[in-house]
Amino acid sequence: MQAYELKRGQAKAVAGDGLRGIAEEVFGSAHVDGDKVLVAFGALERLVAWTDGKSLFVDTAMKTGVPDGIVTDTITAYNRFLERATGYTAKQRRQRLQKQAKEGSL
Repeated sequence: MQAYELKRGQAKAVAGDGLRGIAEEVFGSAHVDGDKVLVAFGALERLVAWTDGKSLFVDTAMKTGVPDGIVTDTITAYNRFLERATGYTAKQRRQRLQKQAKEGSL
């Protein structure tokens, strides 16, 4: 499981049905089980995402033996999903993670 910090004001976008809507736009379909959003797409056998209002939590399971083109499309979609849900680009997420690691807060 991975936790991603939400950008200020982004909690409103993922609250309620917002996270499912983002997942549906990016991956094509998404299902809800309680407060968690479930997705299967490309090389993602299973993606489970939920939020506590401050962070986005994502748990994934990948398929093995998937062609490179599908893997690339899956990674692109996954990064788009994280950007839309957290409000941070991949570069910003990496920088924030590095900063937290340097500060010892991980």
